Amino acid sequence: MDKAHHRFHELFAQLGLPHDPLSIYDFLTLHAPLAPEVRLADAPFWSPAQAEMLRQQRCDDADWAELVDQLDASLRYNG
Repeated sequence: MDKAHHRFHELFAQLGLPHDPLSIYDFLTLHAPLAPEVRLADAPFWSPAQAEMLRQQRCDDADWAELVDQLDASLRYNG
């Protein structure tokens, strides 16, 4: 199966968030580190639609799944 190649900033756009480099940095700085026991889609800062999109993309191993994993890892980083 040929999956589309998406970029990290495009995931932010897909989620309806500002997606310029400074906005992404600010988002990650504001919300990281995400507690280990909190699943990415269950984090309190997502709207219901955003949370559902994140859950669906991971469950379906969809085009965005790799970037959802990257977002998860970025929000877990404490540095």
